Amino acid sequence: MTDDQQLKPVKPQQGRPLYETVKEAVIAAIDAGVFRAGERIPSTKELSQQLSVSLVTAHRALQDLVSIGILDRRQGRGTFVIDRKDRPRQLRRIGVLFNEQASIADYYHGQVLEGIRQRSDDSLIEPTILPWGTRQPPNCKGFLLINPPDQHIEELSAEVDGRAPMLVIGARSSVSTIASVGIDNHDVSRQAVEYLHHLGHRRIAYVGGMNDLSDTRDRRRGFDEICKRLDIAVSGDRTVEASSWRLASEDKDRLVGILESKDRPTAIFAAGYYLALDVYEVAGRMNLRVPEDLSVVAVDDPPSAEHLSPRLTTIHQPLVDLGRVAVDTMVRLLDGGSMPTVADTVLRTHLIARDSASAPPEDA
Repeated sequence: MTDDQQLKPVKPQQGRPLYETVKEAVIAAIDAGVFRAGERIPSTKELSQQLSVSLVTAHRALQDLVSIGILDRRQGRGTFVIDRKDRPRQLRRIGVLFNEQASIADYYHGQVLEGIRQRSDDSLIEPTILPWGTRQPPNCKGFLLINPPDQHIEELSAEVDGRAPMLVIGARSSVSTIASVGIDNHDVSRQAVEYLHHLGHRRIAYVGGMNDLSDTRDRRRGFDEICKRLDIAVSGDRTVEASSWRLASEDKDRLVGILESKDRPTAIFAAGYYLALDVYEVAGRMNLRVPEDLSVVAVDDPPSAEHLSPRLTTIHQPLVDLGRVAVDTMVRLLDGGSMPTVADTVLRTHLIARDSASAPPEDA
C-alpha cells in the first residue's frame, strides 16, 4: 500500500452513525481514484486503524458497500473495488410522507409526486406513499418528507435515528443533519409585492395559511420585509392567517371586515392557490370586482388559473422539478455521497402576469 492510499481519520457527526461516515470516506476515496476499479482495498483492520474507528464499525461499513455492489469480497484474497459499469442496479424503496392535512390529489402535491415518479423511473427508485406516524418499514432505504411541519421532521428523525437518509421537500429542515430541497419563499413574496407596488398599490393585505409550515412563515417574513423596504405599511388589520390551506368561515368573516374598513386594501397577496380562490369568493359576495376594485396575486399555477374569471396573476413554482431534484439528491445520499447542507438546493420561481391585478382605483 502506498502513502497515497492512506486515509485520514474520520470525525463523528452528531446524529449520524459512524459507519455511515466510514462508508462515505471509502466511497470518496474510490471516486477520487485512491482505490481504482479492480484494486484491493485495505483490510478491515487496516481501515479501522487508518480511519480511527473500531473493527466493528469498519466491518459494518464494508459489509454495506458489498451489499450495494460497490465492493466485492473474495474468499482468501480480500475486498476489491467493482467497476462502475459492472455494479448491479437494484430497485430501492423510498418512503414518501405528506402533511396529514394534505391531499395527494391537489395540484401542489400532485406535481411534486409527478417529478418524483419521472426521476424514480430513471434512478431505480420505488416511491411508496406512507401516512404520518408509520413506523419505519424495514425495506425503506430512505424517506422524502413533502412540506412537513417542524414537529413531523423532528419526530421522524428521532424514529429513524440515522438508519436511513431523510430529505425535506418544499420546506426548510428544522433538523441540522437533514437536508432539504425547496423554494425561495422570501423571493415569492418579493415578486408579488414588487409587482403590485409597480402597479401603484400602497395598501396590500396578506392572506396566508398554516404557520406550522416553514414555507408559510417564510412567505410572511418575506412579505413584511419587502413591504418595509418599499415603505408599505404592514398591519395586523390587513392580515388573515388561516389554520389550514383554505379559509375557514371565521377567516372569511375577518377578510370581509378588512375589505369593509375605511382604508381597505386595494390589493391582496394570497400566499396559496386555494387561498386565492377563497379571496375571489369573498370579493364576489361583497360585489368587489377583480381587478377593478381589488387586485389579487397568488402562488401556484395549476391549469385552472388560466380559466378563472379574471385569469389569475400568480407566482409559478417549479414543482415537478422539485420532485426530480429531490430524487437526484436522495440517490446521492443512498450511494454514500456527501450530505448536502440544509436548504443547499433552492429553486427559483417566476411571476405570470394575467388579468387579476391592475392599477388601484382612482379614488383609492
